[in-house]
Amino acid sequence: MNVNEAEPVDTSTRLAFDRTRLAYDRTMMAWIRTATSLITFGFSVFKFFEFQAKTPRADLLLGPRGFAIIMICVGLISLLMATIQHRFERNKLRSMDREVPRSMAAALAGVIAALGIAALISVILNR
Repeated sequence: MNVNEAEPVDTSTRLAFDRTRLAYDRTMMAWIRTATSLITFGFSVFKFFEFQAKTPRADLLLGPRGFAIIMICVGLISLLMATIQHRFERNKLRSMDREVPRSMAAALAGVIAALGIAALISVILNR
């Protein structure tokens, strides 16, 4: 046997490897759901109070705009941390098997991050 040739992997090992890969993707999807909830909740609170009251109250410690910025930032930061962890775990898998397919969950995280950044910019620029 040539040293450069990989030994064939038995079926149960291959299936265990696939289950682990899919578990990482499911974990990433759970983080995406959490981040999406935080981003949309923050933006919704901002829009609700924007329509509700045309004049902001100065006596509030944290107004709707500040709350929205905090919630959106928490959602974006959690998405960033989850993406970093997901990439780290996928790289560990890739070191064992070069044929690990691309993660669609990571692609979705990029789309949600772009929408979250757009929501954050919208809240910041809307005075």
